[in-house]
Amino acid sequence: MSQITDPKPEKKEEKEELSLRPKKLSEFIGQSKLKERLSVYLQAAKNRDECIDHILFYGPPGLGKTTLAMLLANEMDSKIKITSGPALAKAGDLAAILTSLKKGDFLFIDEIHRLNKIVEEMLYSAMEDYVLDIVLGKGPAAKTVRLNLQKFTIVGATTRIGLIGGPMRDRFGIVLQMDFYEDSDLAEIVSRTADLLKTEIEKGAAVEIAKRSRGTPRIANRLLKRVRDWSQVNSDGKISLKEAKVALEMMGVDEQGLSDVDRKYLEVVKTQYGGGPVGIENLAAALSEDMGTIEDVYEPFLMKKGLIKRTRQGRVLV
Repeated sequence: MSQITDPKPEKKEEKEELSLRPKKLSEFIGQSKLKERLSVYLQAAKNRDECIDHILFYGPPGLGKTTLAMLLANEMDSKIKITSGPALAKAGDLAAILTSLKKGDFLFIDEIHRLNKIVEEMLYSAMEDYVLDIVLGKGPAAKTVRLNLQKFTIVGATTRIGLIGGPMRDRFGIVLQMDFYEDSDLAEIVSRTADLLKTEIEKGAAVEIAKRSRGTPRIANRLLKRVRDWSQVNSDGKISLKEAKVALEMMGVDEQGLSDVDRKYLEVVKTQYGGGPVGIENLAAALSEDMGTIEDVYEPFLMKKGLIKRTRQGRVLV
């Protein structure tokens, strides 16, 4: 017998996440150079009454790629459909989405580097000529039907741009890199989120949370919510600097933003492999972590901090 679960808590959490996102590009905090470029491209497309060109965002996870895609659709007064590379497993999945898009609509594809090869090749003509070639039947009786599509914009997001083939990458007219955020921008994000959550927070506490957020808004918001929990249980609910420090230490997040897994990573390289070099496979086994998670989530921040470097021989402590 299948188990029926109550969807309300999940929907509430999802609704809260959506409410934290800005509604306009001007409200988006950080990534100033990227925002400046996007503003120009948006205004130019509006002046010509055209769709903005296909856009590819790349960079570490949690920096706001999905949020920016939604903002672009808002700025163009368009609708947006959101999917991911792994979700588009078959050509029919892609065809169903593309044929449902209206003129000016946006299609956001997260983890676009994980697209099925057949699906990726179908996108070539859709992105370039706004047509979709579908093969009907098999063998000698098979025939190709060409469907005309409305002009739309694809926004792709990836943490590993190197895994996207040249033919796909070249079809994006706008390719933008997203980098880690400055602490000052993160502190502003923390203060804004606290206000939306109706939580009082001291400026020093917001700065402290920002310093330990690994340059990532998603982590900053997550830490804020957990500090809020601690403050509500152990104090009056107002987050002071002292309370923020105690809560963050309890969570295992130190002053550099390093987590328990980061420290274990560094300890493994130092003690088991004499500071390196060590291969990613051995690290993944020692940490019981997926190689992709180590490469995409942990290592970018450790390299930014100057704690490790990748070499041909493996990872080395700096």
